[in-house]
This record gives sequence, structure tokens and C-alpha cells, in this order.
Amino acid sequence: MYFHTINKAEPMGRTLMLAWILVLCLWQILPCVPKVEKVTNLHFFLHETTGGADPTAVMVAPPDITSNDNSSPVPFGSVFAIDDPLTVGPERNSGVIGNAQGLGVSASKDTTTVVLYLDFGFTKGKFNGSSISIFSRNPVIEKERELSVVGGRGKFRMAKGFALLKTYFLNETTVIVEYNVTVIHY
Repeated sequence: MYFHTINKAEPMGRTLMLAWILVLCLWQILPCVPKVEKVTNLHFFLHETTGGADPTAVMVAPPDITSNDNSSPVPFGSVFAIDDPLTVGPERNSGVIGNAQGLGVSASKDTTTVVLYLDFGFTKGKFNGSSISIFSRNPVIEKERELSVVGGRGKFRMAKGFALLKTYFLNETTVIVEYNVTVIHY
């Protein structure tokens, strides 16, 4: 004799498995909720010293093949290494909040223009350990100018924005630049 028993748990198990597969599929196709963009405004001063016992910007590659004109402080083709302190106010002793580190390349034959890659690393305050990155053309002889913020790390991860610069003080060996930076980040 042949007896067939009906297992009522088997169809229930298949139904439960199909329900889980459906839930997983829906979870994969539902739209993600993006993080909210934040806008942060920063204000600080950059202090650059090109002479004296403790310079913060030095020429590391002179333009021997591109120019015989030594009258320019930044001859075309020069490469500079930069490690400038950032302060709260225009005075050098007003409180260091970080450093701008990177490179500058003199990129114009006709005007004093430097293409900058700088990482503005913050070492104090609520942005301690975070930085913004700037990569932009800087026409340094203009009193006011704008640079692009192209990235960041820490609290400024995925940053974009702009920096408005104004020369606060300038002489043969020192320049103090006021920065007003608008950073959009997550």
C-alpha cells in the first residue's frame, strides 16, 4: 500500500522564502535618501614668508630653461613648496588654527599667476583633523580673487565650494591673505 502524507509546512516554507526574496528585492530598488548638504563658511588668514631664517614657501625648482628674467619674484615655470600657517586674525600670533600645505607653479609668462594645489589642514576647533583642498589659478597681483575648493577630508569629505581671497598685507618677503571660504559638504 502506498500512503501519501501531505506536509503542510512545505508550502508555508516556500511562501516564507518567497516573501523574504521579495522584501530583499524591494529593499534594493527603493530610492536611497541622500545625506543633507551642509554649507560651512570659514574665515581665516594665511601667512606666507618667502625670506628670512624660517620661510614658509620656498622655490624647489627654478625655471632655468624658461626665463632669463630674474626680476620677477615668481618667474614663469618656478615650482614652490608651501607650508603656510593659518591664523584666526591677521596678526601672526593671533592663534594658529592649521596649515596650508602643497605646491604652487608659476604658470603665466605675462602676469604673476600661480596655479595652486593646497591642502588646508585644520588643527584646532571643531574642524580639527579635517581639511579642504584647493586647486586653482591664483592671479596673485590682483587684490581680490577666487579659488576653487575641489575636495576635503574628515568633516569636509566630498567638499566643493570656493574661496574669496583678499591681500591684507604685502612686502618683499611676507604676504598675509584673508580667506573667506564657502564649503558645501555632507
